Amino acid sequence: MRGEASEIVLSKQDLHEVTAFAAACAEMALEIFEADQPDDSRPRDAVGAAWEFARGGERGKALRDTASAALKAAKSADTAAAREAAWAAMSAAGAAYLHPLAKATQVKHILGAAAYAARAAELAAGDDRSVAAEHLVRAVHHATPVVIDVLKRFPAAPSGGGRVGELIRLLDADLRSLTFIE
Repeated sequence: MRGEASEIVLSKQDLHEVTAFAAACAEMALEIFEADQPDDSRPRDAVGAAWEFARGGERGKALRDTASAALKAAKSADTAAAREAAWAAMSAAGAAYLHPLAKATQVKHILGAAAYAARAAELAAGDDRSVAAEHLVRAVHHATPVVIDVLKRFPAAPSGGGRVGELIRLLDADLRSLTFIE
């Protein structure tokens, strides 16, 4: 891989744990999407597929298809909060595809679902930033030592990305500051 970022070793178990974390975080925002689009199960299906992978399933067409469907559901949402919630679900399914490249942009595969879910809750609460902060605290509690270890193998989250990017950077900093006693 000439000219590319160096590779990071990721085991299947690492990917399962990261995806479980993402699914748990995205799950918190499903009701926001479903309040907007009660007959659309695509985000819930994406989170379900993420959980299936996290519990030992394989990456494959079904996982990619549900992520793509959640992205399409975001486009049909009537509110910004519902759109962000669908993106959280899409990100949960996409977490299984974390690339083993030492690039800061890969951090979004790990933390994107949590950040989108926090943004969805924030928007649903009238753009109340304290609501997003509460969601990030919950996300920190969902993070296992394996998730934090995987995160620390990558460079810190990059700049940009608007409010979701800001939430990713806040969560990234919080998780990197944690230490576990073994």
